[in-house]
Amino acid sequence: MIQFSNQEIRYTLKNKLKVREWVKSIFTGEQKKMGDLSYIFCSDDYLHALNVQYLKHDTLTDIITFDYNEAEKVCGDIFISLERVKENAAKYSRSMDEELGRVMAHGALHLLGYKDKSPADKNKMREKENQYLVSYPNL
Repeated sequence: MIQFSNQEIRYTLKNKLKVREWVKSIFTGEQKKMGDLSYIFCSDDYLHALNVQYLKHDTLTDIITFDYNEAEKVCGDIFISLERVKENAAKYSRSMDEELGRVMAHGALHLLGYKDKSPADKNKMREKENQYLVSYPNL
């Protein structure tokens, strides 16, 4: 099951049913079983507090993924700062919808085991984001 919720902001995701199917297609494409998955849209302040508390990073970020994988199912919480998404969309000359889709795919890919620390890992992650972003329903 995929849930969408908000923390410290008001936001309504467009095309929720289609976005759910799109997220499921990422897991299907990677040949993994999806369990419970939550996307939590939040403010910079909320995500920064999580970053400090749980990861000991005193920096702003656009996404934090908490992995709760169980047995053969991929499960987790994906927190997304909509303020960071909006700023990054402007920085990289993308629409807000495109950048949000990229970040949503990025979180799912982290749960699926993809990393982004080394240059090679970053390239693979970007390749996978691009692969799945093509079918993001809000573009």
